[in-house]
Amino acid sequence: MTSRKLIPLILALLLLALCSPVPGAMADTSHARIIRLSLVQGDVRFASETHGDPLADSNATWESASPNLPIRQGYVLSTDNGRAAVEFENGTMAFLKEHTVLEFYDLSIHDDSRTTRLILRQGTASFSVNPAGSEYFSVTGGDFTVEADTRSTFRIDNFDDGSTVENLKGHVSVLRDKNSTRLDKGHSFTVKTGDNSAPVLANLAPEDDFDRWVAGRVESLSTATTAALQYTGSPYYAPGFADLYTYGAFSNCGSYGYGWRPFGAGLGWSPFTNGQWFMDPSFGWTWMSYQPWGWAPFHYGGWLFDNSCGGWFYSPPGLYGYGSYPGGIGVRRPPKGVHPPRPIYHPVTAVFVRQGGTTGIVPMHPLDAKGKTPLNLEHGVLSNVGTRGAGSQLISVGPGQK
Repeated sequence: MTSRKLIPLILALLLLALCSPVPGAMADTSHARIIRLSLVQGDVRFASETHGDPLADSNATWESASPNLPIRQGYVLSTDNGRAAVEFENGTMAFLKEHTVLEFYDLSIHDDSRTTRLILRQGTASFSVNPAGSEYFSVTGGDFTVEADTRSTFRIDNFDDGSTVENLKGHVSVLRDKNSTRLDKGHSFTVKTGDNSAPVLANLAPEDDFDRWVAGRVESLSTATTAALQYTGSPYYAPGFADLYTYGAFSNCGSYGYGWRPFGAGLGWSPFTNGQWFMDPSFGWTWMSYQPWGWAPFHYGGWLFDNSCGGWFYSPPGLYGYGSYPGGIGVRRPPKGVHPPRPIYHPVTAVFVRQGGTTGIVPMHPLDAKGKTPLNLEHGVLSNVGTRGAGSQLISVGPGQK
């Protein structure tokens, strides 16, 4: 995937400005969706551009998919002998079974209201939907479209001989031939290919291994998210926070409040050591971590350094007035009746700098200001980050350098 490789010469040309928090072209973040491939098990591939039916597009380029891949409109995910999960910004989840192809047909925003239209080209997928306000969410499978405007969980099977939707929670609407059918919990809707007769309405079939896998994932994600968000002081959902509880731990770092480090991180651990750069069409150069926990720490909040706390540790967003300190310095909280701001997405929680002709990054401090010397500069500049065949190097910085 040549578009993902960090080529130092290109990066140097793109990032000439000292301390620019966001590299490359920056889109209006209020009109770009924050969706990620949150889980990859086995063989999972994606195509970023297809024409018509992706299954019939001989010119489509399929690439190996890694966890934390940003999902954009027009992308297609395909599982072979593998499974995958996708996390949306409001907590909605999509789960793909083996031999499944899911197209992200429409991921638009109109007047701050999100529209999500997916097409299940083949296979089996389950959806745990959590719409907010006037958001629109639908999945087309075969000859019908399922619309979900309330909290619900449903499964769609789409194969050559027909399609079925099973509703496991809440209620959904099934649209077919301009007719709408309300489908309540515990019922299914089946259409046979080439059969113009009325759809078959029935009770749910016995659950299978995939149903149990999805239910387990939903329950564990809910528990882990609740546990992690208690450290942010924020009422807002942020993608990837469940992974913090699963793959690391929060600890009290004295005057800094609570900070997070992954399990097994030693004294010399650096956050930007396992991943690569990805040219996101919406945000420009974006850091894509290979770590299973590597979404929230590299896109929200910032990083702090303290030897007494083990070195680098992550500070998630959430505190009113500071934006990133969990519990805050001195465990300060927002005034009564005032909510902290929503977490702000960054292509990478790092600042790009030039050091002696070398381009590198400095982990972003929660209080860094655009155009100002990064507050973490004194801890050195990381170079060669994400470059194929080269490990990251720490370049020391002299006292008082800007």
